[in-house]
Amino acid sequence: MSPDAADTLGIDGRWFDPLWRITVELSPLEQALLDTWPVRRLGAISHAGAASLTTTQTYSRLEHSLGVLALVAHFAPEDQLARASALLHDVGHLPFSHTLEGIDGLDHHELGHTRVRAMGELLAQHGIDADDVNAVDDGCLASPLTSGSGGMKLDHLDSFLRSGQAHGRTRGLPSELLEHLRLRDGTVDTDPRTGAELVRLAVAEARAQRSPADVIPVAVLRHLVTTALTGKDPELSIEELTGMTDDELLAALRRCPSTAEEAEAFRRHPLSWRLLADHDETEDGPSRAARVEHRITRTYLDPPSVDGELLHSPEAEDLRRGLPLVFVLRRQ
Repeated sequence: MSPDAADTLGIDGRWFDPLWRITVELSPLEQALLDTWPVRRLGAISHAGAASLTTTQTYSRLEHSLGVLALVAHFAPEDQLARASALLHDVGHLPFSHTLEGIDGLDHHELGHTRVRAMGELLAQHGIDADDVNAVDDGCLASPLTSGSGGMKLDHLDSFLRSGQAHGRTRGLPSELLEHLRLRDGTVDTDPRTGAELVRLAVAEARAQRSPADVIPVAVLRHLVTTALTGKDPELSIEELTGMTDDELLAALRRCPSTAEEAEAFRRHPLSWRLLADHDETEDGPSRAARVEHRITRTYLDPPSVDGELLHSPEAEDLRRGLPLVFVLRRQ
């Protein structure tokens, strides 16, 4: 039976995941982690990144992390390291998640490792080594969270189903899939029909990330942050940026003299930016100055397996071959 409220606080020592319909009896460590700022901060970081500003995909990194915890608790309930790693695997994310990844060399895995090490004393009190958590995140330590075959992991399973539900792509309740899923060396393994459905959702997610509703906010936000970080007198520091939440970053961009006007315009009128067709190079003057380029260099399309054999998807291969993609935007 579901609780009256699916809280993210660990009240009554339980977490009920509304997507997977799994009730997790939280360990003392998991309850303690849910009261730390690195984990609580994830509640103010959008899983979909800047696309949360322009689509219905508005849930947080904390909801996703708790979803991964629910899956680990379902498939490997006694693996305390994997359970802790599920809660901590995204603590290094920048505001708006992957949107700002790579700016000035920023890498959420490296940032996450630093934050996990800073939580080493708390982890050690409960018998968990911070270096082991980071090794799981790197895929260097066998775990229910790491795929030995290079196939779909629990992390991505939750992402594809949570996103699919938010966008209306799912064809049934995600919780109904659980009886058809198992783990083989950390890879999501299933039957042919369910495997095809998981591939369909992964492909749909990759296509969504190439749509104007995703590309425009991501490109504009990266442009605004880069502008605030650079120039003669930078108005935003890397140190400030890495610790911010989504709302704090948006407020900072609206305060910075170099970005205030554009940030406010984007907040009120996102469609004042548009994608240029075929990289139109004929414009010049002020129009050319208002152009922004955005590149997509990777996509998450690792497939599930069926009886241990990874599924092949021509659609997924076509999407991979299309990388890198370059988009050009202009403010109207």
